[in-house]
Amino acid sequence: MTEREISTADAPLPAPKERRRLREAKSLSEEQVASVVGVTPATVRSWESGRTDPRGRKRAVYARLLGCADRRTARRDAGPPYSSKARARPPDGPPGPAPERGAPPAHRPADPAPTASPAASTASSSGSGPVSVPSSGVSSGTAPAPEPGPASAEAAAPPPSPADTGSTSMPPPEPDPVTAPSDSVPVPDDAGPAPDDAGPAPDDAVPGWAPPAPEILPGQTPEAAFDSLYHRAAPGLVGQAFLLTGRRALSRESVERAFHAAWERWPEVAVDRDPAGWVRAAAHEYALSPWHRVRRVHRHPDAPPADPERRALLEALLALPPSSRRTLVLYDSVGLDLPETAAETEASTPAAAGRLMNAHAALAERLPELAAAPSYPELSALLRERLAAFATDEPPPVLPAPGAVRGGSERKAQLWTRAAIVFAALLIGATAFTLHTAPTRYEEPLSPASRVGGVPPRGGPPHLTEQDLDLLASLRQQLVDGPERLVPQVR
Repeated sequence: MTEREISTADAPLPAPKERRRLREAKSLSEEQVASVVGVTPATVRSWESGRTDPRGRKRAVYARLLGCADRRTARRDAGPPYSSKARARPPDGPPGPAPERGAPPAHRPADPAPTASPAASTASSSGSGPVSVPSSGVSSGTAPAPEPGPASAEAAAPPPSPADTGSTSMPPPEPDPVTAPSDSVPVPDDAGPAPDDAGPAPDDAVPGWAPPAPEILPGQTPEAAFDSLYHRAAPGLVGQAFLLTGRRALSRESVERAFHAAWERWPEVAVDRDPAGWVRAAAHEYALSPWHRVRRVHRHPDAPPADPERRALLEALLALPPSSRRTLVLYDSVGLDLPETAAETEASTPAAAGRLMNAHAALAERLPELAAAPSYPELSALLRERLAAFATDEPPPVLPAPGAVRGGSERKAQLWTRAAIVFAALLIGATAFTLHTAPTRYEEPLSPASRVGGVPPRGGPPHLTEQDLDLLASLRQQLVDGPERLVPQVR
């Protein structure tokens, strides 16, 4: 099988925006379409956004569910399409009345009955309301007819024609050479079908590890919605984090930290299209953080499993690079398609495909049963079975109650808030003290005293000699106190 044969579509499909309009016209949610076709709701969103296109049997079922196959049959039975050459050719018979422009066709093909139940047909067109998704798909490719009722009759109404909506029918889109994985990554001739159709449906591959997104009711309280999300997603996230790290304590800590962040940003998470995916991305990023290597409690891995097969699988997974390990877990364990895996790992689709193929090759070298797989699809399917068996044999994790998780998140937020307030108060106090004690003008400092050298001493009288001393003594003994002192004698 060549690359062109893999990306070639058998059944025509309308434009991506037209696909969503047709689904909403039939009052079908993304979960219902995903259950019938056998894929995840994320894959249906990828089809409607134009990033990927269905292939093989899933494409035929998807086209029949939207009613594209019936419209193609009706156009083929009606004759060749209206063209400019046919308009320029004069009619053979007498001219008749011109048809009214924009008039609906005389015959409108009946659309297949939707798979929505009467309770699910009243949901909103965006799929945000509560719906009841059927648990089993359709193996023959046709949707089962619901019970007759007012809701099912409304859901079975045919979609509006191009004349009613004012739009023209678009030809089937060509595969995008940039976003389509089959055109971006060359597939060898003997590789078999693409990895998207390699194994069973993701919901069947890992039943406990990839829980669907919880249904958040409009009147549901934030606490109840968070508890529902926690009960659905937490056990599977612990298993995924254990495959990424090989440490049970770190896996539980990663999930708890992720739900702490989710509760702190709950207004943002509640309106997200995939709340479980938001928490999963946060848990995986925390689990694969390189800063855990410097923590003493996580320097040594846990004891390996006692089963040799489980131990070999875990050692092979931990030997992969972190990016390839996360890509493998998202694709083969969680069940995401290739574009969704690339988006969650913040990589391009060809890069994610390369990581996935390298991871499969590395696991095949370490695990003999994977190396014995004759083709790539069988290897991927066998790996999914091994991961599902690993999740089943693993004991259920002991997780705290949702109320304790919410309380821990609130206490941590209060602690950080109080710490920020204390730090701001200390900063303000230090600033005020500095402003109060700081000098208002510049005072030149006094230079310290120092001994001056090289200057001659000041002059004075000479030292007294012996004669000077004798004279001084005689003067002190012979006091003059008579008139002789006043009247000098003339000699």
